[in-house]
Amino acid sequence: MSVNNKLNIHEDWVVVILGGLTILLTLSGLLLPIPAFSWKNFAELSDTVLSPSNLKFIGLQFLFVIVIATIGAFLTGKSVKSSLQTFPVVYILTIVALVLAGNSKVKALNLEAVIFSLAIGLAISNFFKLPEWFKTALSTELFVKIGLVLLGTTVIFSDVLKAGSLGLIQALVVVLSVWYFAFWLCKKLKVDEELTMMISSAVSICGVSAAIATSGAIKGDSKKLSYVISMVLITAIPMMIFMPYIAAYFNFPQAVTGAWLGGSIDTTGAVVASGSLVGEEALKISTIVKFSQNVLLGIAAFAISVYWTYTQHPAGKDKESKPTLKVIWERFPKFVLGFIGASILFSFFISAEVNAEVKGSLKNLQGLWFALAFTSIGLETNFKDLFGKNSKKPFYAFLIAQAFNIVITLIIAFLLFR
Repeated sequence: MSVNNKLNIHEDWVVVILGGLTILLTLSGLLLPIPAFSWKNFAELSDTVLSPSNLKFIGLQFLFVIVIATIGAFLTGKSVKSSLQTFPVVYILTIVALVLAGNSKVKALNLEAVIFSLAIGLAISNFFKLPEWFKTALSTELFVKIGLVLLGTTVIFSDVLKAGSLGLIQALVVVLSVWYFAFWLCKKLKVDEELTMMISSAVSICGVSAAIATSGAIKGDSKKLSYVISMVLITAIPMMIFMPYIAAYFNFPQAVTGAWLGGSIDTTGAVVASGSLVGEEALKISTIVKFSQNVLLGIAAFAISVYWTYTQHPAGKDKESKPTLKVIWERFPKFVLGFIGASILFSFFISAEVNAEVKGSLKNLQGLWFALAFTSIGLETNFKDLFGKNSKKPFYAFLIAQAFNIVITLIIAFLLFR
């Protein structure tokens, strides 16, 4: 009889642990040197970015993040060996993306490293067949959420309370209106009930996390869940790239743009990427608004489980699936606690002098984790997956509901954040 000695702590708690460890090490004096990626011409690229001293900084950074990523793999029950094999590849591709984004002409176009990370990953995954073990070893959500916990160190708590209250109002209106519209639309298009529930939650609340939570609440088919996640990821890509440029073209205020992005883009990582294209204020507001929606995830999962359990659906007749109040806590995105904790720590307990000393290192690590996450998203996303054996009706329903989401969220963002 074999014994499984692997740990399997929930990923959100692991993120809180790893984000907290990073902050603690930084405050203890472990300040990683920040590599230089800015260059104007090939001579500067060679003399600055590819210089021995800068490559040493990149190497030291690699050693730090691979240790954190390996601990994360161990704590979440993933294969440490596979993680050690895949992470260097993801890191090298991410460094290539950072170098490309560091060019002065690219910066003038306002193209961030996360876009290059995503593009490189997508190019590889769609033109080459990656082994399944490689894709399984990727820790996309872990990387995004570690970056988000570190983002909390830059957000003043008073801003969280101010924008969070408005964000919660927006989230309530958006989630209720978009969820009902998507549900009604799926019924009209005769999409099956499991897909209807997953699509409605994914497009209205917070994308992948909402789809996963909903599938868990209704004991949904994993293949259908994979289909919905594919739709979320593929539609998030053009949204996160083009919406910031639409906002810039029409001169939307940064706060409005951030609220629009945070309320309509379905994945937390894509919200962060698009917010960073606009500016610091938009990034903070978009993240806080998305967190406001994330907070509703537990409540939504509870409501969905109640609906599914007490209707005539066969999946809801199992007595063991009868929902309890614990469902709210079980579905609550715990990494939000890490973000808020980091914000409280740096708002009330860290002096301005210490903050000034460590913020550069923490912000560098935050950006690196986001870039690593988007390289991973690209590597695990294949456009052909969307149009396999599945009917195209769910995809049409998702697109129409997403268009409704974009419009209604923009209107509410202008009403609340202008």
